[in-house]
Amino acid sequence: MTIKSYLWGMRLSTLIALFSLILVILYVDPYKDVYLAQILFFVCLFFSASGMATLALFWLRRRTLNNEAVLEMVGISFREGIIIAATVCVSLFLHSIQMLTWWMFFVVLAASLLAELWFLSSPN
Repeated sequence: MTIKSYLWGMRLSTLIALFSLILVILYVDPYKDVYLAQILFFVCLFFSASGMATLALFWLRRRTLNNEAVLEMVGISFREGIIIAATVCVSLFLHSIQMLTWWMFFVVLAASLLAELWFLSSPN
């Protein structure tokens, strides 16, 4: 798979995830289907946030590194996009169950930073 086809697939899947997130927000009643609404919301939010973060991070890396080692940058951007999306989803989930405080957010942020450091320190 080429980088160009991967990026177009990522853009298309991110748009589909954003569209499905909008549909979940507009058409799913959270008072009637509590668990279904939360599961659909967080799944759609995770996929749309990971896609947007991956595309943004890849664009920033490509601009700053001048197209050096493009294939490696895609994997790193994808991993960091997933970590960012997981951080956002966990934070919003903790907020939805009214357990998010400022120090709990920093615990979640520290856990995501430690996960990224673990990936950076481990051999390929």
